[in-house]
Amino acid sequence: MGEISALEAWSKILGKKNILSENSALDDAQTATFFTQQQIRAILQPANCQEVQECLKIANQFGIALYPISRGKNWGYGSRVPVQDGCALLDLARLNQIIDFDENLAYVTVEPGVTQRQLYQFLQKRSSGLWMDATGSSPDSSLIGNTMERGFGHTPYGDHFAHVCGLEVVLPTGECVHTGFGRFPDAKAASLYRWGVGPYLDGLFSQSNFGVVTKMTMWLMPAPESFQAFYFSVETESQLAELVNALRPLRLNGTIKSAVHIGNDYKVLAGIRQYPWQEAGGKTPLPPEVMADFAKAWDFGTWNGSGGLYGTRKQVAEARRLVKQALKGKVSKLQFLDDRKLQLAQKLAKPYRWATGLNLPEMLKLVRPVYGLMKGIPTESQLKSTYWRKQSPIPEHMNPDRDSCGLIWCAPVAPLDGQHAVAINQIVTETLTAHQLEPQISMTMLTERCLGCVVSIAYDRDVVGEDERAMAGYEDLTLKLTQAGYYPYRLGIHSMEILAQAEDSYQDLLERIKHTLDPNQVLAPGRYSGKQGE
Repeated sequence: MGEISALEAWSKILGKKNILSENSALDDAQTATFFTQQQIRAILQPANCQEVQECLKIANQFGIALYPISRGKNWGYGSRVPVQDGCALLDLARLNQIIDFDENLAYVTVEPGVTQRQLYQFLQKRSSGLWMDATGSSPDSSLIGNTMERGFGHTPYGDHFAHVCGLEVVLPTGECVHTGFGRFPDAKAASLYRWGVGPYLDGLFSQSNFGVVTKMTMWLMPAPESFQAFYFSVETESQLAELVNALRPLRLNGTIKSAVHIGNDYKVLAGIRQYPWQEAGGKTPLPPEVMADFAKAWDFGTWNGSGGLYGTRKQVAEARRLVKQALKGKVSKLQFLDDRKLQLAQKLAKPYRWATGLNLPEMLKLVRPVYGLMKGIPTESQLKSTYWRKQSPIPEHMNPDRDSCGLIWCAPVAPLDGQHAVAINQIVTETLTAHQLEPQISMTMLTERCLGCVVSIAYDRDVVGEDERAMAGYEDLTLKLTQAGYYPYRLGIHSMEILAQAEDSYQDLLERIKHTLDPNQVLAPGRYSGKQGE
């Protein structure tokens, strides 16, 4: 009876059309890119902060937990599925307004339903001189959703949570708070000075279940006078440590201001095409000789990287000189690309292939969207890699959940040092190949001192037994990485128990905060909590 009464109460607030309870909608929301069995009671679709507040008050009244999502495209980490069973989804997609924008001070204030595509088009329509930072996820993924998970992109503003300010948060009890200077009436610097005065609370609401963020200010990057991308590769595994160590000083001294991404050959091939079933004779994981053939045909190395240079023309020219100097003799290929060269490469693609035998058009398909990401242009191209092991063609409208794409992310963090890059590569490669999975690895020089790694475990959920094999590979890999001291920066709904390894005093503090803010435990139970099932 409590559930029926809660649905009736929510209907009065949202209207019946904004509460989904039919089996088809619930089944879709209960489907992720790996096996899940959590059941969802209903999907609530509020339109504004006030309706979010009322939904939470009703949840407290009837003791039904809510699990907030922004756009639900948390692929590889759980999609829309809650951590625990029996929650109703609080779908924030209708909160999709761009609230405020300032060209001169370079900021925008958005709601959780605002997507990468929406903000990019907003800036383009205004011929803005500002760039956003984009991730390789879908253009229709949420800006706030990614930021609250501490996601990252490609430009100098790639560390997303480091470039936000002034949150509006609905607490589990339904109260609304504003962080920073936003808590003061008519504060002029609320969107500009993140710390405010007194204790800084913004971090409490990232990767947590302490509140629902309904508004956030993001700082935007002024478009530089000059931009060049650079691409490089090495031929052997043994060159990885030297490569990382050569680039680190340039990241530390500010020559390279943005994230630098380094991906292995598996990562590159998955970005170009689906699994070569015919060439591999139906075998998995991918035989080394087949990989070698593709690497030769498309001219990529064992490790391949990209980064961006931003600034005045003189600054970019000097940065280019320093990158060349640092990588001289350490890479087999180093190329610089700007808008003019990219246009020229597209014109010369066919003659280039005739002259060299190399598949430049295919490489341009990969290079062009990565080049765009370094300028804050969202792309769908990276999403194709989730169809890596599927034996059916990639559909025009991609939806990894619907299409039974298997995807589990593992995201360890390490010091920005070559020996740690080598250690992680060895652990990942040995572990996943033992489970008959390809070790698709990218390593990102996320900050001046930190290496953020993302390992893609990609498979086909339609193949019987693959869900179990992939999860066993993930669990084995996570155990070995954490035992070696490499903990993930982000967790999926299936791996929150990793937090139980944290020191007791820290966990106790988080639990005291949770019980204070959410005495009835109605907001996202189990999310980023080391004690599951409570």
